[in-house]
Amino acid sequence: MHEKTNAVRIIERLKLDHKTHTYDSSRAASGVEVAAMLGQDVNKVFKTLVATGKSGKHYVFVIPVAKELDLKKAAKAVCEKSVEMLKQKFLLELTGYVHGGCSPIGMKKFFTTRLDSSALNCQTIIFSGGRIGLQLEMSPGDLAKAVKYETAELTVDDKDTEQSI
Repeated sequence: MHEKTNAVRIIERLKLDHKTHTYDSSRAASGVEVAAMLGQDVNKVFKTLVATGKSGKHYVFVIPVAKELDLKKAAKAVCEKSVEMLKQKFLLELTGYVHGGCSPIGMKKFFTTRLDSSALNCQTIIFSGGRIGLQLEMSPGDLAKAVKYETAELTVDDKDTEQSI
């Protein structure tokens, strides 16, 4: 058994209903590839993105792996003039998690978090468990017991690919 991550420890301490999923992490995989390895619908597998607002504050956005973050919608969701993606080299120091293993649960400190509203269409969603190769599955309601978030429209519309990450 692998060492427990902060995310797993928090979920277990809160006694939240969840499932763990593991996949071969020996090669770099995109979120869409992870969904395929797990045999899951890409619309219920989410990625955790960290951005910096014009104010200097950091924000967490959790969106479906096959979608792109709309920076304008993200900024509006956190009442910022603009947001930009955090440079990867700062992720571990800021959150305690590595790129590809960043969980919305158990970061070094709490950051304002927004979950894409599409998650509410899913009975459960799957997201990083805090390390590459580990995914957690739980209901959006149980996730709200582990990390405070609000929902918002965060992704680029298929017809609008401008201003996206």
